[in-house]
Amino acid sequence: MRSSRRRARWLHCRGRRSDQRAVAFLRSLDLKSKRNWIVVAVLLAAVALLVVYGRHRIHFSWHVFVEQLRQAEWGRILLALGSIYLGYVLRSARWALLIRHNKKVPLLSLLGTQVIGFTAVALIGRVADPVRPYLVSRKTGLPLSSQVAVYIVERLFDAGSMALIFCSVILLAPSGSLPHPEIIRKASYTALATTIAGGLFLLVVRFSGSAVASFSEKAFGTVSRKLGNAVGDKIRTFHTGLDTLRSFSDFGVILGTSLVMWGLIALSYLETTRAFVASPQLAHMTIAQCMLLMASSMVASGFQLPIIGWFTQIGLVAAAMSGFFGVAPEPATGCAATLLLVTFLGIVPVGLIWARFDHVSLKSVTRESGHAEEGLAQSSASTQEA
Repeated sequence: MRSSRRRARWLHCRGRRSDQRAVAFLRSLDLKSKRNWIVVAVLLAAVALLVVYGRHRIHFSWHVFVEQLRQAEWGRILLALGSIYLGYVLRSARWALLIRHNKKVPLLSLLGTQVIGFTAVALIGRVADPVRPYLVSRKTGLPLSSQVAVYIVERLFDAGSMALIFCSVILLAPSGSLPHPEIIRKASYTALATTIAGGLFLLVVRFSGSAVASFSEKAFGTVSRKLGNAVGDKIRTFHTGLDTLRSFSDFGVILGTSLVMWGLIALSYLETTRAFVASPQLAHMTIAQCMLLMASSMVASGFQLPIIGWFTQIGLVAAAMSGFFGVAPEPATGCAATLLLVTFLGIVPVGLIWARFDHVSLKSVTRESGHAEEGLAQSSASTQEA
């Protein structure tokens, strides 16, 4: 009798613990993750509808697709992959140069943070963008807020370097080498003007960041106080990052490094497309034409979702090849998939091995970096309210 009562109490306690674990698990499924799954489900449904819609309208031969891959010059593709790897080395050196006034570190000491960070983005999506500044902060002991500021400056130099290379190549391209030349040249002039305006804004914020932040708070505060505080906070963060550029030589070194790095990325695109020798359009691709594909790929990767984003990027880049240059669906798809593997997913094996040796969990570090970034935002908001 006594033993049966003990067993009943044990089962009751065990049931309560199970219920508590279930409740804790349900609470961990926050609204944000639910929204992410809803977005993924909607996108999957949209892709399925597009496949069904285009199935009987686009003739696609898997045999021709495999032949295009088999006949590709893989030596060129390996050269393209090597260019991408060298770009990560330059990223490490650039970040080390950006923090050298706060803490001097060897130029290649941050290579692991870049490789692991981009591996996380490739596998988890853009939600893993804060991983790189978080890992750098953890490795160097510098405040996370300062590394977020460096990340913002880094991305601005990326955008500016890409725009300068794109505009220079497009505007110097021979007449008749590009489709819709008037529209493309107008877009190039617009991008060049935007880049110049961004550079001037960068200088103004560098030398008068506090004044610009205060003015922006008042200007946007007339619409919404919360919006004004947010804009002012972003400008102050940007100003903090620009403090790493303390002379024109600093600016020149960072800009030169960024231009070389993006030149290597452009070379990888060109070599990958020209590797598909069985397609005349791809085999004779010019650097100006390659810039259009590169821009299309950058736009497609701007909203990268885990796994599904790989296929949407392949589809968009393949559509750009077919629409701009009349490439057949099979080589266009093969080339787009190879471009994704070379320029985006090629770092994944190295990143996984590096993370293994550094005892870094991609999921954990993505979650921790997200929480840390949210903590910075809440701290900033509390400071502004005070």
